[in-house]
Amino acid sequence: MKEADIGLIGLAVMGENLVMNMESKGFTVAVYNRTTEKVDKFVNGRASGKNIIGCHSLTELVDALKKPRKVFLMVKAGQAVDDMITQLLPLLEDGDIIIDGGNSHFPDTIRRTASVEAQGKLYVGTGVSGGEEGALRGPSMMPGGSPAAWPFVKPIFQAICAKVEDGSPCCDWVGENGAGHFVKMVHNGIEYGDMQLICEAYQLMRDLLGMSDDEMQEVFACWNQTELDSYLIEITRDILAYKDTDGSPIVEKILDTAGQKGTGKWTGIAALDEGVPLTLIGEAVFARCLSAMKEERVAAASAYRRAIPAFTGDRKEMVEAIHQALYASKIISYAQGYSLMRTAAEHYGWNLNYGGIALMWRGGCIIRSVFLGKIKEAYDANPALANLLLDPYFRETMERLLPAWRKVAAAAIQYGVPAPAMTAALSYFDGYTTDRLPANLLQAQRDYFGAHTYERLDAPRGQFFHTNWTGHGGDTAASTYNA
Repeated sequence: MKEADIGLIGLAVMGENLVMNMESKGFTVAVYNRTTEKVDKFVNGRASGKNIIGCHSLTELVDALKKPRKVFLMVKAGQAVDDMITQLLPLLEDGDIIIDGGNSHFPDTIRRTASVEAQGKLYVGTGVSGGEEGALRGPSMMPGGSPAAWPFVKPIFQAICAKVEDGSPCCDWVGENGAGHFVKMVHNGIEYGDMQLICEAYQLMRDLLGMSDDEMQEVFACWNQTELDSYLIEITRDILAYKDTDGSPIVEKILDTAGQKGTGKWTGIAALDEGVPLTLIGEAVFARCLSAMKEERVAAASAYRRAIPAFTGDRKEMVEAIHQALYASKIISYAQGYSLMRTAAEHYGWNLNYGGIALMWRGGCIIRSVFLGKIKEAYDANPALANLLLDPYFRETMERLLPAWRKVAAAAIQYGVPAPAMTAALSYFDGYTTDRLPANLLQAQRDYFGAHTYERLDAPRGQFFHTNWTGHGGDTAASTYNA
């Protein structure tokens, strides 16, 4: 029997498409699914006549693989991954490799890598982005885990992933244990931010400027020829053009409640854990939560009857201002995401290649865009760049975009059109570029009610003081710590 180059478990749509992709690149793939009827249906259907071996048990799958064996899991994140690892480990030999291609939470990947390595095997947790089409035609892949596994999986991963214009693969080694899944999680958080910003631009044009879907479709088509050229702008253009059977835009018939799978929430929680201000992505997650409160919002809209006043300015100028505000806010989204990755890398001891991550996101994934090339250039020029906003290109760009960004944020507030992500992004920018914030007063308040101490401008950093604000509070200070 012919030996397979890799095995894949989990024949849902993503799994099937990855198998077809691998086979089309010259690899023989063994497949297994818990419900074995799926295996037979796939092998006798889409996979008929191809170098794909159907297996009806895990033992059969493992026996079909070349050594070191590579087993790619495309099963639901969570307990199902742990269960599958438990079943696989007794069947594998030292040096064999288990790969988790699902949207696993990075702490789980850290734990699983340690556990699998302790038993002599290797583990890879890889983010796979691009949806069903990406899986089939070339996804963006973000592998991390056991470094020793990379040489064995690299030829397959880099063959099946998306490529940018010069042929560079949108896949490279990210880092140890959970690094790959962490970077994929941040990718998804930025995706939440990008989608929310586009939705806010759409609502400003629709509700403030009174534009039709056809007019907005033209705007998004134009924007896709600019620095905003990206997959999400492209699909927004196509969605606005799509008509229902009665000839009206189908998007306006869709209920305004958004779902989520949790990766945006995980990104927000990780930011809170690391003490990184990820305000834009946090607002994007909360905007989805708010959208889900449809019945409450309808009742509140009835209780607070208000109409958006007619826009009296130049509509064409405002559309261009929204364009610039969208780009400025998008830069903040990535600046915050990269800041989170940098802080987490220090915490977990990962050696992340930030320019390389931008390259991985240039193609195949949901946030793919021309703009990512500028991020790669920024980190190639200065791998130790603390924040994207400090790069010369982005500094000049933000200074150019700032007047339009303020104009749009002011209009949103003045006219009552919600733009939580755009305005949060602007507040972050203003806070980040302010050398003296009011935290001196905040720290005085903390010292007043809890003796939490403070540092002084006229004393070295790290020297703490306490004031007896009331005259009867005493001189004992609380210990200093950061939660």
